[in-house]
Amino acid sequence: MRRGFTLIELLVVIAIIALLIGLLAPSLAGARRTAQSARCLSNQRQLVTAWTLYADAHDGRAMPLAYTDAARRTPEGDNVFWWGSDGATSRRVDHTRGLLAPYINASLHVRAVFECPSQHPDTYTRQGGDADAFTSTYGYNGYFLSPKYTPGWSSRIGSRPWRRISDLHRPSELFVFADTMIRLGGSLRNTALLDPPMLYRGAGGWRRNSAPTTSFRHDANPGPDARTIAAHADGSVRGHRAEDPGAVDNAGIGSVTAHNDPAYIPDWRRWEVRRTR
Repeated sequence: MRRGFTLIELLVVIAIIALLIGLLAPSLAGARRTAQSARCLSNQRQLVTAWTLYADAHDGRAMPLAYTDAARRTPEGDNVFWWGSDGATSRRVDHTRGLLAPYINASLHVRAVFECPSQHPDTYTRQGGDADAFTSTYGYNGYFLSPKYTPGWSSRIGSRPWRRISDLHRPSELFVFADTMIRLGGSLRNTALLDPPMLYRGAGGWRRNSAPTTSFRHDANPGPDARTIAAHADGSVRGHRAEDPGAVDNAGIGSVTAHNDPAYIPDWRRWEVRRTR
């Protein structure tokens, strides 16, 4: 006669399984975070390689962040960003029209090269003319590299030099791309711009940026103990923690450094007001 499990034996087995799951869960979560960081490193390495190829094909100039002037928009009237056209008029995001498109084999969708795997798509509102389309959760340092072609800031800093990558100083420290996110009206939105910790006011000098965009979301829950991953102008990619953890908010948004150098704007202390005659 075959004897089945008693209720007590079954409960003991369930308890053991639950205990094992409890012991393994932190390790599994850690492995998942490590895999996400590795994929983010790979994504940004591809982006900065494509950025270098763009410069090689355009007289050494760093890529613009976006073309929003009427002469350079798509035939439908959409603005053209480094990652693709934004669908402002057509309501259709199109990555094939992005400035990096000729130099990178990728598309815009969840888990694509433009999307950081540590930023789940349900955690933020997507920018662009199509609310259901993916754009990018990485930001580009257009504020320093292409001031004239950086929407939102070009009217104030557009007279600053459009950089050639051969002229960049300390390229191993200068950010080209990094994890980004912005808090607007209490909600999170993705942003294609890596804003510096301090913003230029012309005759008023510099002021603290009240809405920084560097996102710290690797190795831990978003916050001051996490890292941001950044691609540098020399092609290297690595993680950074905030020098001042108190400046990172509870959503993990802040800046790596309190001042703009060397990661964001290395020459910011030498900026002068350009006077027109």
